[in-house]
Amino acid sequence: MRFRSLAVAVLCATAAVAAAPGVATAHDHRTTNRADAAAGWLARQLVDGERFEVDFGGTKYPDQGLTIDAIFAFASAGVSGTNGGKAITWLAKPEILGGYIGNGTTEAYAGATAKVSLAAQVRGLDPASFGGVDLLTRLRGLLTPSGRFSDRSEFGDYSNAFTQSLAIITLKRTPGGVPASAVDFAVGTQCPDGGYPIAFGTPVCQSDTDATAMVTQALLATGRTTDAQEGLSWLISKQQANGGISARSGDPAVRPNTNTTGLAAQALKAGNRPLAFHKAKQFILSVQVDCSGPVENRGAIPYDATGYNPSTVVRATAQAVLGLGGPSLAALSAAGSQPAAPVLSCPA
Repeated sequence: MRFRSLAVAVLCATAAVAAAPGVATAHDHRTTNRADAAAGWLARQLVDGERFEVDFGGTKYPDQGLTIDAIFAFASAGVSGTNGGKAITWLAKPEILGGYIGNGTTEAYAGATAKVSLAAQVRGLDPASFGGVDLLTRLRGLLTPSGRFSDRSEFGDYSNAFTQSLAIITLKRTPGGVPASAVDFAVGTQCPDGGYPIAFGTPVCQSDTDATAMVTQALLATGRTTDAQEGLSWLISKQQANGGISARSGDPAVRPNTNTTGLAAQALKAGNRPLAFHKAKQFILSVQVDCSGPVENRGAIPYDATGYNPSTVVRATAQAVLGLGGPSLAALSAAGSQPAAPVLSCPA
């Protein structure tokens, strides 16, 4: 009887651990690869294993953008394939997709359309037939005569360098290719110092670290090597001694963060800047939660060196994984990914 009671207690304890979000079980795949561990941790934070949500005043709304960031992170590490599949299936639901990219008539958002299209490509799906929408035709329809991809919305045009870069990258991956005017527009936004701004048409051109990381990837993908390398040189000039890069203008007085550094590292690797890439990667790894941290946090990548912050760590991890050695966005693919969400292997 005592043995049976003990067995029941053990089974109950095991079930409780398995049910707790973010906590690994004895059956999880373990790894010493830090990118795999980060992607595995990220997968365990998904709601129902498929999506992220944002909380506004106690009400939860779907966060399609962050969910796509996770899909990119899983593919970059080559793990968590099961969760990546669930996430893209969730994104294809009409109510989820429409709420993100607009209805295609009065409301059509270029950046969101490009990002979903790229996510579909990464997962091996056809963006011309995704969730009942031809994302490629809709995206091309948002190209203006200037070469800029712009939103069509009663709320205004919020397209920016991320919009332009994602549109260029996803269309470059299609048989029809990317319109030359779109690439020319991106090149034409370059600031005198070599970097690229996040916003278009401002009185003063101010280079932005995140924008430069994205635009240079788009330019590398389309063969505009000289313009891309000028941007990467500016980006490297903003790299701090510890390898990190801060947001916006890369002000050295501002603490570097893993979001920006992850995007920059991915671009630096794509642009064959190995020393700067290695330094950026080491910065990211230096703030990652290792075996000395709480079990449920191991593998996560905090926003900066101040440590684990629940409000920022998920987004930081998703973007930081991109800088740990995976391919560029132009070449990113989930093909061959391991289905499991790995756990950082630590001594017992």
